[in-house]
Amino acid sequence: MRALVTGGAGFIGSALVRHLVLEAGWQVTTLDRLTYAGHRASLGAALDHPAHRFVEGDICDAALVAAELAAFQPQVVFHLAAESHVDRSIDGPGAFIQTNIVGTFTLLDAALAYWRTLDGAARDGFRFVHVSTDEVFGSLGPDGLFSETTAYDPRSPYSASKAASDHLASAWFHTHGLPVCISNCSNNYGPCQLPEKLIPLTILNALEGRELPVYGKGENVRDWLHVDDHVAALVAVATRGQPGRTYAVGGHNERRNIDVVRTICARLDAANPGGAPHERLIRFVTDRPGHDARYAIDPTRIMTELGWQPRWTFETGLAATVDWYLANPGWWQPLRAGGHGTARLGLGTGAAKV
Repeated sequence: MRALVTGGAGFIGSALVRHLVLEAGWQVTTLDRLTYAGHRASLGAALDHPAHRFVEGDICDAALVAAELAAFQPQVVFHLAAESHVDRSIDGPGAFIQTNIVGTFTLLDAALAYWRTLDGAARDGFRFVHVSTDEVFGSLGPDGLFSETTAYDPRSPYSASKAASDHLASAWFHTHGLPVCISNCSNNYGPCQLPEKLIPLTILNALEGRELPVYGKGENVRDWLHVDDHVAALVAVATRGQPGRTYAVGGHNERRNIDVVRTICARLDAANPGGAPHERLIRFVTDRPGHDARYAIDPTRIMTELGWQPRWTFETGLAATVDWYLANPGWWQPLRAGGHGTARLGLGTGAAKV
């Protein structure tokens, strides 16, 4: 199997590339612009593997995308390239509009032109997997779950741009017949996640004796999905998914943010007793504007139709994640030195950058 992975040097994308190349035996071309969120080091042993080729480039570059599709002839396009940090979207929404909307349009248009050159089994077997988020559905109250039929109600510039990209992907299926599948996942965690996100930020700040910022009262609830389980879901969608179908992917692991932070502190107390108790570092800070109260996914469709099941519990997955960061300072120390996770984003003060 041959796959083009956009955003393959990012958190989820690199986990997908590592799996496809090192475990599944696929041939992969990674297309990544290497912004603040993309790092070659995240690809690990897959980077220089004979079955992998890395292309530094922008999905908004139509000529480049068309050339890579024609030369590589992928059977699957996994589209993960995106601006994805809510706080950054509050401070500078323009990049989100450009990458998530214009970039997705450019990629869809190039994929359609490429797909039309195929025939027979190659045409029938091609899949475009558009990877999205549960944040497009807005905010849940104390009850209920997001599913594939939930109405879209995005609340941040990030989720609005991803909602737009979802609609484009769906339109290219309904209008042109491009075999698109869409996935909407819950919050991911695991190795190689940037230090500005909650779990790695908490781990690294605690190790460095910095304050552990928790938005508001820490009562916002997220449904946590280990990145390796997400990767397995994406492969299932690519190989067994029905074109035009949307698949909601969640881990059945709802936790309040404050409870996630406290669990990390307890793990670090055992692994790094010199800094214990790490809970003393917790600080409640001003909430982000428009902060969604709760996300939770009903993954019944992907479980029943495609046979996918999450392997990680949140307890085992979070413990393994903490241990990975402890064991891999060579990956995260350069990022911290470059300022990742050391400054507050998303306060919404001043004019938005466009």
